[in-house]
Amino acid sequence: MSPESRRRKRAKSSRSGQQVVRRARPAEVEQCDCPACSDADFDSENFIGDLVAEGADLVKADDPVEAELFAATFLSAGDLAGAGFAEALNEGLLPSVADIGTPEALAVLLAIDAVREGTVAAEAAQRLVDAGVTPPSWAGELRQPVRVGACRRFADPAGSASMLVCYFERAGRSYGFVVNVDHLDCDAAADIVFFPADAMNEVVSTIQQNTRRAGVKIAEELLDPAEFRWQVERALDARADHDQERDPSEFDVEFDDEDGPGYHMLAVLLRARIRTLPEPTRPPAEHDAPQNPLELLDMLTQLAGQAPQIQGRAVRRTAGRKLPAKRKKSGPAAPIYQLKVGLRGAKPPIWRRLELPADTSLADLHHTIQVAFDWYDSHLHVFETAYGDFGVANRELGYRAEAPVALEQVAPSVGDRFTYTYDFGDDWTHDIVVEKVLPRQPIAYPRCTGGRRAAPPEDCGGIWGYAELVEVLSDPSHPEHGDRLEWFGLASAADFQPARFDATEITQALTEGGNG
Repeated sequence: MSPESRRRKRAKSSRSGQQVVRRARPAEVEQCDCPACSDADFDSENFIGDLVAEGADLVKADDPVEAELFAATFLSAGDLAGAGFAEALNEGLLPSVADIGTPEALAVLLAIDAVREGTVAAEAAQRLVDAGVTPPSWAGELRQPVRVGACRRFADPAGSASMLVCYFERAGRSYGFVVNVDHLDCDAAADIVFFPADAMNEVVSTIQQNTRRAGVKIAEELLDPAEFRWQVERALDARADHDQERDPSEFDVEFDDEDGPGYHMLAVLLRARIRTLPEPTRPPAEHDAPQNPLELLDMLTQLAGQAPQIQGRAVRRTAGRKLPAKRKKSGPAAPIYQLKVGLRGAKPPIWRRLELPADTSLADLHHTIQVAFDWYDSHLHVFETAYGDFGVANRELGYRAEAPVALEQVAPSVGDRFTYTYDFGDDWTHDIVVEKVLPRQPIAYPRCTGGRRAAPPEDCGGIWGYAELVEVLSDPSHPEHGDRLEWFGLASAADFQPARFDATEITQALTEGGNG
């Protein structure tokens, strides 16, 4: 099956799931103004015919995971559309699909049964098989037992984030999952990665390298399958509860050929896999609603009154406003943001003007700033925004994971401001403002288009220490002149050029991916 065929098939199945629930949604639930929700005619025969027609690709598929992803796309779209989908599925859709009685209809029923319990798909499929309809070649693989590989959990010591990693094998085909869990967000799943199991060693190595690069030590532990199932279900259930509070139109449930299947379809597939694991020995985790920001503020006020000497970042808890929805992968390409990033307190000013896509993750923005200011990423950092604080997830500091969050989510409009602080000892605070939104050009991003002066060296004592350093190196008669040259690694003061700035040089470093 071609990539384009897969894309069209999954895009249509996602829309199908939303359409059927609009038809079956109870009257008391707020409805949209589409024909299925109104009294306008809804052509259910064509709808079901289109769905079964998509089964033609399923009949030709070699790997049953193709069929499972098709079903997961359709089911996740229906689940997100709201109440009434399960009823519409069992009482209307699946029986109507079975009535068509073709191999394509059978493939659709088998695919849905493979990833969702509690439907009439299995019974309907069996009736077609008994009637002599030929099942697809992969149907036999679905009946084979699923075996689980090693279940691992990687967690930071502060308990802010973890990654659940495992793979499943069936009939000689193996696929793995990584579930990124944000323990600062009710232990909810932030993302799911799906990969061939033969890449497991590479995945684990990448996790270890990325955490070392971020200066975070992680603990790795093996989980028994029942405990792994409990951990995954807790994360998926918390995320599902959060998603119920969002508008279904915000979700992107279509398959993206570049990035692969999205979170919601992978959640459906993963639930199907973990159902094959032993039942957890402890009860399901309770999901507590996030604390009201006003209640949180009141609690902090009381703490301040009881202990006025409490200080430092370890007690900061920034609730922030609700984070805007992320851009859909299937939508148009993000525009380009022009940012001005200035080092607070620097006199003369030290700043950079950067251009980068609006959907750049905060983790990538962190790297871009590091390169643009010639930092070496050897200290902690944080983005402080109107929507909360983001960095390497840390429960004690109240930081949420930065990697899943896009720049345009924390700065949706021109004029929006936030800060980036690097090295909590020297406290290099960068003020960031969105100056312009530009059309995307056929050039490489990110790039630096302007700025002023060289950035201070690492570990020089903050903005005041840097001012002193400039003064000492500018005065050969200063008693500390020689010591500072040695500390800075310079042969002479002439090599110290605080006024130097080269936008082209920074852009080249950004293009090469680092600052050496």
